[in-house]
Amino acid sequence: MAEPRKVKIEMENILPWLTLKSVPGIGNLLFKRLVERFITPESVFQAEPSDLSQVNGMTERLVQKIRHNRIPDWIHAELEQVDQKGYRIITFADEDYPALLREIPDPPPYLYVYGDIGGTRHCVAMVGSRNATDYGIQTTLRLSRDLAALGITVVSGMARGIDTAAHRGALACQGITVAVLGSGLERIYPAENRKLFHEIAQTGAVVSEFPLHAEPEAHHFPMRNRVISGMSLGTVIVEATRRSGSLITARLAAEQNREVFAVPGSVSSFKSTGTHTLIKQGAKLVEHAKDVLEEFPQLSMPHKKAEEAGQPNSTAPPALPALEQAVYEALDCYPVHIDTLALKTGIAAGRLAGILLNLELKGVVLHSPGNMFSLKS
Repeated sequence: MAEPRKVKIEMENILPWLTLKSVPGIGNLLFKRLVERFITPESVFQAEPSDLSQVNGMTERLVQKIRHNRIPDWIHAELEQVDQKGYRIITFADEDYPALLREIPDPPPYLYVYGDIGGTRHCVAMVGSRNATDYGIQTTLRLSRDLAALGITVVSGMARGIDTAAHRGALACQGITVAVLGSGLERIYPAENRKLFHEIAQTGAVVSEFPLHAEPEAHHFPMRNRVISGMSLGTVIVEATRRSGSLITARLAAEQNREVFAVPGSVSSFKSTGTHTLIKQGAKLVEHAKDVLEEFPQLSMPHKKAEEAGQPNSTAPPALPALEQAVYEALDCYPVHIDTLALKTGIAAGRLAGILLNLELKGVVLHSPGNMFSLKS
């Protein structure tokens, strides 16, 4: 644990950053321009009005606001709670601040951090549908596990569905993952991911640009998405409809000159219409971790491990009685209604229900709401 004096010094150094950001009208883009011009927030407050006016975007009103600004009371309380909770605040002047994130036009001036973000190098983002299919979840678990096993940091947003699977896959092989929140660190969203929140921080980090008690408001999530793509070499989209928020992350990644990847799905699944559109627009189709690694020659992975990451799972199908085998072969990773399956196999619905129950008990079939069935990947 840091010594009290050291913590106090760190908080005092961060105080001007929060104070400058609190000035009404100072957004991330203008904050970056000011610090690039004057080097530190302290120097911004000490600058002459004529010098401040020379910064692109500064108005006379903003100059006066900076000149007469006072430290808001909430900042002192915020820094005290950061210290009490064991969090950190890192600024883009700190060496632990993600290097790639500094390069985007409007990086967060600082990030609240739970865990250790200093060891997170070579990041790849994985995002997708909150209401994902079993195919999407299992594919994400496999891809994120394989990437993390090769030393890649998996970045996602800790949302339900694909995001949660991305973090879980990385953790499954003791890999490193980073969650970027659209709320403050004291407002875990969704609430059921509280345990995951702490698990991620054990080896990686949970980060947010928002104050500790900021609620998960709708306008926070596009801002969160630019951080996810901004700190990553590339972004993999797994399952997205045409209007999915994940497509915003893909667009931001492209605008930031980062790679965009998409996992294909069934042509009959509306959950994959967004990813198929991305592929048509030039996103690289991803089946295995190797497909991602091929775009980043700077990542010198051991040849054997990279090859293994490019291979599908070699688990053999289970040995089953004839009728169960017939039903097993009629299923795939996308859910199908029992009536459709009865027509496909020619097995009466009553008898088919018993066979499906046996397959479910054997752990090879997944029963979804609405009498829908699919193979358990």
